[in-house]
Amino acid sequence: MQKVVIAGTGMTNFGRFQDSSLRALASEAVKTALSDADCTASEVGMVFFGNAAGGLLTGQECVRGQVALRHTGLLGKPIVNVENACASSSSAFHLAWITVASGQCDVALAIGAEKMSNEDRTIPMKALEAAADLKELEELKVRIAPDGTGTGSVFMDLYADVARNYMERTGARAEDFAGISVKQRQAGALNPHAQFRKAVSTEDVLASKMIADPLRLFMCSSIGDGAAALVLMSADYAARKNVMLVEVLACELRSGQGDDPTQEPVATQASRAVYEKTGLGPTNLDVVEIHDAAAPAEFILSEQLGFCAPGEAVSLLHSGRTALGGAMPINPSGGLISKGHPIGATGAAQLVELADQLRGRSGQRQREGARIALAENGGGWIGNDAAVAVVTMLGAPARH
Repeated sequence: MQKVVIAGTGMTNFGRFQDSSLRALASEAVKTALSDADCTASEVGMVFFGNAAGGLLTGQECVRGQVALRHTGLLGKPIVNVENACASSSSAFHLAWITVASGQCDVALAIGAEKMSNEDRTIPMKALEAAADLKELEELKVRIAPDGTGTGSVFMDLYADVARNYMERTGARAEDFAGISVKQRQAGALNPHAQFRKAVSTEDVLASKMIADPLRLFMCSSIGDGAAALVLMSADYAARKNVMLVEVLACELRSGQGDDPTQEPVATQASRAVYEKTGLGPTNLDVVEIHDAAAPAEFILSEQLGFCAPGEAVSLLHSGRTALGGAMPINPSGGLISKGHPIGATGAAQLVELADQLRGRSGQRQREGARIALAENGGGWIGNDAAVAVVTMLGAPARH
């Protein structure tokens, strides 16, 4: 297996861009990533295009990547369309990494793009429902909102149910969830790509609109549009480029086994595989991006990924370790809560943030001296767990 590096990254702003097409967003991210990698489209050997719900959101199916990349100079290359719920573009990255590591090509491109904003709010809500087993959807709705007071967003209802269970199990309070939002909005305020760039207080969060008890508006990720891209190269090929490289130490993809209560959460399984492959663990991490579609997810994932013992995630937050300026900031990009969550682009955007952190390019959000970074990106829901998780570990760069 060849050593694989990230040689270039590109990302659009995240937000609601009614007048921008998926093609325009993807093209911008690709152009920036290729330029950053000192690379041309002609050098790319294979392309993996991550998009979660384009068919449901825009009607474009089957050849989403070929259509979105039509004017990038990449047509004629092998283009693989990757759909894996909110983990679509981290799955695309996983495939690009395997392709380069196996020697099938020296340069591969991983892209994530999503266009979710719509004047009709029911369209993206319906698209998100498709990330669960539709044959069991009504049963799931009843289970997570038995009194029939669902919000219309099945995943926010699901996160609210998970949050209530977590509160009962650990004693966490709504104020603790608000603390996650405050931390994420502070980071997002410093991120020029973030959808929400205004810091908030605990009082602001707790005064925001109730979405699904105990989740309030500022605790939830938002629908949005955006794209992100990464150029992966073999280390030997990258040596001829005058760019700062980030090594891909491991990338593991697992599917959830939520029907079996004896199985560990899928995020735990994927992260354990990464830790075993690299010989590194939670204590070695300098900076982290995780899938915080709602604030309680940071607590739950912190425990599942081994950042703290079960029941201690609230204490981890209050210790300051996971804040900007802490020893292991979680979601310095602002996370899904602040950066935004155009679902097919989220995984790639996490990796763009971490690559920038390891290259010292994150400005006021920079974790000084960062050497090891970890991303966790989940997607969908089956039974009692996420349907998929991708965990990626990146290592500090070397200049060539």
